[in-house]
Amino acid sequence: MLVLLIATSLGGCATVRTLDANKPGAPVVYAGTRLDWYVMKGGCCPADRFGAQAPAYPALDLPGSALLDTLLLPLSLLTALGVGFNASGGL
Repeated sequence: MLVLLIATSLGGCATVRTLDANKPGAPVVYAGTRLDWYVMKGGCCPADRFGAQAPAYPALDLPGSALLDTLLLPLSLLTALGVGFNASGGL
């Protein structure tokens, strides 16, 4: 578990990278997991398809991204269906 945490922090998490991508037409559901898998299978130009660069070690990032994508699945499904959130923060 510690090795996975260190590897994810060194290479960057694909799920976190795709959350900030804001690219029209980019995958939303399991985006980080799909990005890792895409790069591991030799896909070219992940930034064009996902709007984010892949982590340096996608095979090590895959389990963490799959877990985080699963935790965020309800929100990503709502986003994919077009349900918007007008949330604001601050004190």
